[in-house]
Amino acid sequence: MTLEEKIGQMNQLDPSWNAEEKEALIREGRVGSVFNIVGAKELNRLQRMAVEETRLGIPLVAARDVIHGFRTIYPIPLGQGASWNPEMVEKAAGLTAGEAVSAGIRWAFSPMVDVAHDPRWGRVAEGYGEDAYLTSTMGAAVVRGYQDNGMAACVKHFAGYSASEGGRDYNTTWIPETQLRDIYLVPFRAALDAGAMSLMCSFNDLNGLPSSANPHLNIDILRHEWQSDALLVSDWGSGSDLVPHGLCADKKEAALRCINARMEMDMQGNIYTDYLAELVAEGKVKEQQIDECVRSILRLKYRLGLFDNPYVPETQPVAYSPEALALATEMVEQSTVLLKNNGILPLNIQHSTSLNSPYGFSRSFEALPRKELSTLNILITGPLADQKKEQLGTWVFDGEPEHSITPLMALKSFNLQPSTLNITYVPGLTYSRDKSTEGFAAAVQAAKKSDVILFFAGEEAILSGEARCRADISLPGAQTQLLAELKKTGKPIVLVVMAGRPLTIGAECEMADAVLYAFHGGTMAGPGLANVIFGKAVPSGRLPMTFPKMVGQIPLYYNRHNTGRPSYDPPMLIDSIPIGCPQFSIGQSSYWLETPTEPLFPFGFGLSYTTFEYGEPKLNEQMVNGKMVNNFTVSCEITNTGNFDSYEVPQLYIRQLSGELVRPICELKDYQKIFIPAGKTVTVSYQLTPEQLGYWHEEYSYTVHPTPYTSHQLWFATDHTDFQVWIAPDSRCLTKPVTISY
Repeated sequence: MTLEEKIGQMNQLDPSWNAEEKEALIREGRVGSVFNIVGAKELNRLQRMAVEETRLGIPLVAARDVIHGFRTIYPIPLGQGASWNPEMVEKAAGLTAGEAVSAGIRWAFSPMVDVAHDPRWGRVAEGYGEDAYLTSTMGAAVVRGYQDNGMAACVKHFAGYSASEGGRDYNTTWIPETQLRDIYLVPFRAALDAGAMSLMCSFNDLNGLPSSANPHLNIDILRHEWQSDALLVSDWGSGSDLVPHGLCADKKEAALRCINARMEMDMQGNIYTDYLAELVAEGKVKEQQIDECVRSILRLKYRLGLFDNPYVPETQPVAYSPEALALATEMVEQSTVLLKNNGILPLNIQHSTSLNSPYGFSRSFEALPRKELSTLNILITGPLADQKKEQLGTWVFDGEPEHSITPLMALKSFNLQPSTLNITYVPGLTYSRDKSTEGFAAAVQAAKKSDVILFFAGEEAILSGEARCRADISLPGAQTQLLAELKKTGKPIVLVVMAGRPLTIGAECEMADAVLYAFHGGTMAGPGLANVIFGKAVPSGRLPMTFPKMVGQIPLYYNRHNTGRPSYDPPMLIDSIPIGCPQFSIGQSSYWLETPTEPLFPFGFGLSYTTFEYGEPKLNEQMVNGKMVNNFTVSCEITNTGNFDSYEVPQLYIRQLSGELVRPICELKDYQKIFIPAGKTVTVSYQLTPEQLGYWHEEYSYTVHPTPYTSHQLWFATDHTDFQVWIAPDSRCLTKPVTISY
């Protein structure tokens, strides 16, 4: 290959911009990949330019932002994380790949495995939550689903992107090396272990060095330490962004910094095509560096079989298969989280059991007298009840809103025996940010004639995703005001929230008799929610992120450090401080004056229509002289003590009680999603290894004579200390630990 041909392979372009100019570059062999082009006919036309009109005939690889479905849209990734069901997520990814590949897409810019602690950040919708292990299992599942069905995964964003200051997209991140390795890099390693063919650089600077020009990330860790040969592609223009970052004086210097950090393909930045040949001629870049990058690009194409089969069959593409629609419905059922239930749900049972939250919403409620009702009068209201586009969620380029089935549509067609449903729809608000109160009177009047109110609240899809960060994460518009007016009617309210992030909904939860958090559910959000509301399916979602009470608590995440002065309950809140109180600080703890440190809802939390009883954990360990020397197994019995067959999600947590460094108050190490029939008992078991107890240590050695310097060493190890181990329903119900010594 000539130098120009090699550099051409490192160039990724969107041909829909300046199409004539881009097509000329393809014919000259100066493009290695195209993206944002969909459809077999158009892709084959561009592919023929590359294969039949260039000297070497190297095929293009077509890429696309395929995030949570292609035509059939599944719940947003954060919602998929709430399913705690990686097998289901893998199956959905496989069906997504089938649809995308039939349209010519062979490379998906997903999964996003950025561990996120800040719900203000819009891109929390694209990830799987705040925990490295949960994110790892979900990300690896997507990789397998895609690549077992002919579409390469591109794991993003490498690395530390989600720790942006203030929850603002593209912003600075400062992450200590030990935290980077303990949390933010863990899901990337898991995705690579699952076979991921590529990774994408992140936009942010990490400790002052943007990822596209970060040799520590891209060479020291990815290439040398992990021995990965996955292709590394920039994000859109992230190479040329080095200039506004303030790292480089111009784009030529940006190209030099990126190639020296082995960013192998430049997405829509033009810095390699414009400057690499010049840098080689000047002796600043060795052609061997370019060879290494091109080898990764060609390897990806070989692995996808493009050299043997570059073209796409121009047949009817796969879309909306019965299997995909059924799975999309089930995923809504399993990702919807029941946050509160005073007995109103499900709506079709004769007698109701109160399933109150242990987190502040426990009060008595008389369920609807359903056995006496021949007709159930339901008011459906709220701005998200019948929004085909908005329920699809963020990052949907190829989903077609006309195929969406909304909650209103599904509820109207639901067959509730022996009762008859009488549905009245008065939206009250036309969209989530609507501040007009004009529709309130009609909604209130309809509520007075109803037996129950289903209020569909949340965010429009455009309010989450890239560059959609919010400083105020309460319900937008006049939604809370409308809910308060409906509350005055005295009719029971079921609040269903469809959003792209955790929202501060404490006041709304107080007003509602039941709360379902459904995220953005995709094409089949309506049928899935209808099944949950009427008890055809039991909600089994668990929160993948902590829900704060107010935005001032952020960042708030479950696996935080305890501090030397942990908060106590109740702390001295602002209104309890006497006027003229003297200053004092000794004996105080780590808390806020306006709110306790407890979240609205903790990580891993979710109610069910049934109840589960956890037995005492049992430990089977291999010990020598009182110390663990090998793997150990912890198990416990779980009994479904209610009246519904249901899934439960027992979660395995550990806490290291002392060590070389301060460790989190608890850490998720494993989980299962298991089906337990009503009245039955199952035994759940987990195996833990010494490696799972380990973490990254950092040691500094200081020498004063003859020259002052600091030497730095980093290693992964397990401290010889005591550990507490729990099997629990969420990250706060840690009441029955067993202790092991390592």
